[in-house]
Amino acid sequence: MDSLPLLADHPYASFLDQVEKPARYAGGEVGSVVKDWASVEARVCLAFPDVYDIGMSHLGFKILYKLLNDDPRTLAERSYAPWVDMEAQLVKRGLPLVSLESARPLRDFDVVGFSLQFELTYSNILTMLHLGGIPLRAADRGEDDPIVIAGGPTATHPEPIAPFLDALVIGDGEEKATEVALTWTRLKREGVPRRERLIAIARLGAIYVPSLYATRRDPDTGFEVVDRPLVPGIPFPVERALVDLNRYPFPDESPTGGPEAIFDRMSIEIARGCTEGCRFCQAGMIYRPVRERDPEQIVDTVMRAVQKSGQDEVSLTALSTADVSCISPLIKKVTERLTAERISLGVSSLRAYGLEPDLLDQLKRVRATGLTFAPEAGTQRMRDVVNKNVTEEQLLETAERVFSRGWGKMKLYFMIGLPTETDEDVRGIVETGARAAGAGRKAAGRGKPADVTVSVSTHVPKPHTPFQWAAMDTLAEVARKQQILRDTVRPYRAVTLKTHEAHASVLEGIFARGDRPLADVLERAWRNGARFDSWDDQLKLAVWEEAFAHAGVDRAKYLGTLPVTARLPWDHIDVGLEEGFLAREYRKALQNRLSPPCGKVAGTFVHHTNLDDARADTRRLVCYDCGVACDMTQMREERLTFLDRLGAHKRSLPIVKEAAVALPDAAALPDAAALPDAAALPEAAAPPEAAALPEPAAPPEAVAPPAKPAPKGRGGFRYRFRFEKTGPVALLGHLDVVRELPRVLRRVGAPMTYTAGFHPKPDMTFSPALSLGVISLDEYVDLRLERDLDPAALEALVASMTAASPRGLVFRGAAKLGPEDPAVSKLIAGARYALAFARSAIGSDAEAILAARCGAALSAASLPIRREIDRLAKMVDVRQYLVRAEVGGPDVLSALARAGLAGDLVALDVEVDIRGSGAVKSSEVAAVILGEPGEAPGAITPPPHRAVRLQLFGRAAPAGSAAAERFSLLDLERARRVKSAPERAASAPLAADAG
Repeated sequence: MDSLPLLADHPYASFLDQVEKPARYAGGEVGSVVKDWASVEARVCLAFPDVYDIGMSHLGFKILYKLLNDDPRTLAERSYAPWVDMEAQLVKRGLPLVSLESARPLRDFDVVGFSLQFELTYSNILTMLHLGGIPLRAADRGEDDPIVIAGGPTATHPEPIAPFLDALVIGDGEEKATEVALTWTRLKREGVPRRERLIAIARLGAIYVPSLYATRRDPDTGFEVVDRPLVPGIPFPVERALVDLNRYPFPDESPTGGPEAIFDRMSIEIARGCTEGCRFCQAGMIYRPVRERDPEQIVDTVMRAVQKSGQDEVSLTALSTADVSCISPLIKKVTERLTAERISLGVSSLRAYGLEPDLLDQLKRVRATGLTFAPEAGTQRMRDVVNKNVTEEQLLETAERVFSRGWGKMKLYFMIGLPTETDEDVRGIVETGARAAGAGRKAAGRGKPADVTVSVSTHVPKPHTPFQWAAMDTLAEVARKQQILRDTVRPYRAVTLKTHEAHASVLEGIFARGDRPLADVLERAWRNGARFDSWDDQLKLAVWEEAFAHAGVDRAKYLGTLPVTARLPWDHIDVGLEEGFLAREYRKALQNRLSPPCGKVAGTFVHHTNLDDARADTRRLVCYDCGVACDMTQMREERLTFLDRLGAHKRSLPIVKEAAVALPDAAALPDAAALPDAAALPEAAAPPEAAALPEPAAPPEAVAPPAKPAPKGRGGFRYRFRFEKTGPVALLGHLDVVRELPRVLRRVGAPMTYTAGFHPKPDMTFSPALSLGVISLDEYVDLRLERDLDPAALEALVASMTAASPRGLVFRGAAKLGPEDPAVSKLIAGARYALAFARSAIGSDAEAILAARCGAALSAASLPIRREIDRLAKMVDVRQYLVRAEVGGPDVLSALARAGLAGDLVALDVEVDIRGSGAVKSSEVAAVILGEPGEAPGAITPPPHRAVRLQLFGRAAPAGSAAAERFSLLDLERARRVKSAPERAASAPLAADAG
């Protein structure tokens, strides 16, 4: 049943609290931008085809959102794929999918731009188009429909999704985003027909418009390939866009808050591209050449981002961060700046070997319990095949360094199904993990843990890589190899094996190397329920089986070995590689031959960390003439400039000895397969493992600031803040609010004190938690700040905190606490609620009906109700907690209006006890007074309503009186009379269901 609308004028307001994580759809985050639609020329909806929790971490969205909103001619809003429960609600109610910022349907925008990070999100694109009111197929769109455009790594092989898209941006999107939006809208205003507008877009360059190209069937493969342009003057092949990153500084501000994102930190892209040349890695091929951001720009961006976002962790990201030329001095520089702010520094793809010892010593202060590395293959032969320039010696060195510095766990990523793989190579995966565990136990010392997790996924041959012609293992072969792994791991108790479901990988492989006929399969599967195919619990294999059979598509042709001489469905997309380069690398792989990393001196695996050594090394840098045409002289000079700017002039420590092997060393961590936020965006690849949730990739290694000396006692100065939760914040879970408050204080420059121990946290105590959707006008938190504030400064802080908070979080007052003041959890004795109902839902004589029901409830000896938490049920007697219930008067109705509730309302004015032994939910009170009995004993359904917590209070007896009176929790004088009240003192965990 629907409740009263919680968000004014929002189309989803009446039912948001019926879906999982309703704040995914509410907006209002700090850093979000709401512009006047009439003030701009072009309106762009950035559409991410996965849930909010994943899309909020995506760097490409952050780049384009900032770029478009900084331009006065354009605006950008966001939309994410609705989870299955929200989709069901929208379909049931006939409502459109809307943007977060202005709640406008997708069809109202001029441009809808999708991020193509992963093939298994294609069905979600169809969902978003359908719910957004946009025809699925580009051929069916009319003159007034928006242009549907996409970019990202899978835009380089887009044929299976091409019929649903008007255009695709190939390569870097920074320069194209505004150009496309303005060109489209200006031509539309001039009355230019849709097809002519698409031709104009194609002629901008680096943009592929599928409807403007003819296809034919290739006799060697049976694939349908793009044959020629249908219009003169449009590019063929379509070349990628390439930008100078330093012309587009990484944004220091983006939407922050809402439900916790999968990667909840401020990620900063420090480089785009990779030098290592791993033959399975698409991102390493399509984002060449390596482009590094100016380190001074990075440091400045980090510090501004910390202040604006309030987040307590920054992550430096790149495809292979360890191979950024100035990574060691950059980490030191950033760490120095962050130390005083208690901000930890995460660095993705940072391997342990080859780094200076002082950096490794900082690594051990990380708050995580383990580190992650990716050897990719279990034998040296296979590592040579995939061009993973890492040796067994270096891997064991990594394990030794990790475990000797206090970590107890290490995770290693591998793949099975690589070209030329044998059973010996498969067994070598577990044996490599076992040797790493052995080295770790020896380094850690007796009695200390040294556990290694070996995580094994299935290789998917990707377009634009040397392995694009290789066959993918069948499901039966994958199962056989996984059994070999399980058999091999049994004797090794220190090694934990994890394997991944391969069905999704096979589907990914089909669509990665697919052609246009697969569009029919995709649409059929989507119409029959395919959604969130990268989520193991959502993948519907039977639906896909039926779709392939119905379309008469032979899946085997997409998964087998492809002729090197054949035309492929992605050959019309030019990612900058010279013709023949990938084939040469494929042949070298089949001969077990390595290609050393480009852009480095042959035989080295780390860049020089100081100017003196870099200048002294005059050896030539490796170049393969891959077609990208890197300027090696400029590359060398840029590295010298970066070291100079970072002040890394002299060698401060001895150089770490390189491995005595004939081959160069390279990344021991993932390149493209690091983490979603490690991708160099806006078109960076999210790895299959990270995208195929719900098992997210491990967090990046972090370099925490050097720990401050532990303060004596708890330190700092205690304050109590009163605040309100209305609108979008009322839809946030309690833990999300707890996470948000320290960010608010960081944004306003009010440093908090932290708890002691191994995992220091902001020192805070909150009032009892509320259920999702319950509004509150009276919430409290006790916390400690480093500064001693006088009343005027405290009042100013309260005002500034509201200005730095997400929409709906308002601070109403504060008081400084003394050492004798009890904690808020010791004072709370009860709460007052307003339970609001639409008059029409109660009846014409609503007040009389409510009064009669209240009287009956108060006269009852007991009011039992069934409460279910985590599938465990218990009976609760609401009458034991119910103190007062009556019809709400004018003051209550006024409070409802302040809470944002409008209409012809009637309300109950309810008072309940909150005790140390428990409390009741406002919905339970509404149920026992006005609800209808359910089928199960004690199950009662409350009528549609909206609860507002009007007041939290304590109780204390005045001098000379035995009767306790209510008092405000900011009334410190009366609060000090409460010495101890074990039945009233409710800690936040105990009262977590008090909503």
